[in-house]
Amino acid sequence: MSHIVKNMLAGALVALGLASTMLASTAYAAGQAASAKSTGDFGPPQGAPIHAVLTSPPNVPPPTNRKYPAKVIVELEVVEKEMPISEGVSYTFWTFGGTVPGSFIRVRQGDTVEFHLKNHPDSKMPHNIDLHGVTGPGGGAASSFTAPGHASQFTFKALNEGIYVYHCATAPVGMHVANGMYGLILVEPPEGLSKVDHEYYVMQGDFYTTGKYREKGLQAFDMEKAIDERPTYVLFNGAEGALTGDKAITAKTNETVRLFVGNGGPNLVSSFHVIGAIFDKVRFEGGSIAQKNVQTTLIPAGGAAIVEYRTKVPGSYVLVDHSIFRAFNKGALAIMKVTGPEDKSIYSGKELDSVYLGDRSQPNMTAVTTATANAASGKLTVQDQAQAGKALFAGTCSVCHQANGVGLPGVFPPLAKSDFLGDIGRAIKVVLQGLSGKVTVNGTAYDSVMPPMNQLNDDEVANILTYVLNEWGNPGGRVSADDVKKVRAAKPGVATQAEH
Repeated sequence: MSHIVKNMLAGALVALGLASTMLASTAYAAGQAASAKSTGDFGPPQGAPIHAVLTSPPNVPPPTNRKYPAKVIVELEVVEKEMPISEGVSYTFWTFGGTVPGSFIRVRQGDTVEFHLKNHPDSKMPHNIDLHGVTGPGGGAASSFTAPGHASQFTFKALNEGIYVYHCATAPVGMHVANGMYGLILVEPPEGLSKVDHEYYVMQGDFYTTGKYREKGLQAFDMEKAIDERPTYVLFNGAEGALTGDKAITAKTNETVRLFVGNGGPNLVSSFHVIGAIFDKVRFEGGSIAQKNVQTTLIPAGGAAIVEYRTKVPGSYVLVDHSIFRAFNKGALAIMKVTGPEDKSIYSGKELDSVYLGDRSQPNMTAVTTATANAASGKLTVQDQAQAGKALFAGTCSVCHQANGVGLPGVFPPLAKSDFLGDIGRAIKVVLQGLSGKVTVNGTAYDSVMPPMNQLNDDEVANILTYVLNEWGNPGGRVSADDVKKVRAAKPGVATQAEH
């Protein structure tokens, strides 16, 4: 290689090095400028004190729309109350403001926040609050320990903009959080957030009950499950179905949506995803940097994110924790209903299959609610069971046996006009324990595998089988929860060809 070529290469490398240095300096300067812009106004509060508007989920308070820091008074009450956690299942939640998650708090960076925490006189436990948006010992916990029937007060300066979790930090901390004591506080940047058409508040939590998933009645907290991190439920906004049916969040086509998504934990990390939508922007972990074109975002326990997207076509969009068994078998599922004209250049317009949403695809869960209430009062009818079973069948059985019960030739046997259903005990056992090997139904042989549906509770199995017995030309009849309970208590095991 000639000296001339070597000198040219050396010069090029020097130029590249200088360019890299200049780019790094420019990026650093831009970062410093952005940091300076985000520091807010930390002077004394201006104007008269403002009482913060607090909202219950999924609602979000309006933007502060202020150009100056103020003294903001936040008044929040702890309430211990029994509420539904699923259909026919109740739980004693410990709450901030009477809801799970707790009331949404919205302030401006630079505000001086005077926080008043009250503990309702009917409470059995003392409580406090740790706000992750507070700079100070315990995030306020050290200043807010409050006995039942008492109140406490402390003040903090909102130094950092972002979306932050708050939670109770009274020992045992995990139990207080697991009982629903968490929420979100938004500290707006001085310039505010960009304008969108809708803002919603969604927060995930994992719950630990002594009874299994959807086991009826008042359920107690199970400390052993919580320590072992084996949740019975993983939920959005504190209850299965809290954001489905007539309680789904809504938007119209070609609107912008901002979700403030938190994860109260106490244990699980959330893989937050909206089926059928791509996030245009995500402020991951609640920080100031935004990522674009995101499919699924991780939200740690005790963390939050802000996700934004524009609705393009109508339909039901499913919010899930994409650790997918949590969505379809523990309750981490919500719905956003988008209405408006179709755009077939983007999507063909085919409606979302009901099986994808399971029993939550129905307009609401009225039939299941009615059956649960009537069973509790001793007034349960065959029609009640069949209607509830129809809703449950859509999400549990219809993908294989089809919505009309005809099955799939050579693979899944029909439930319509089925001679296999003559033995009710056998039918219950197949649902609970599965079926493997050849069976003959209506004179035709089938060879497949049915997995056990033991995630269903006794009344769900009873209602599904009662629906099947009274549909598609079958002879009718009734299966009770006690019938199922007896089979469940018998020797377990997957059904085999010899047994059938």
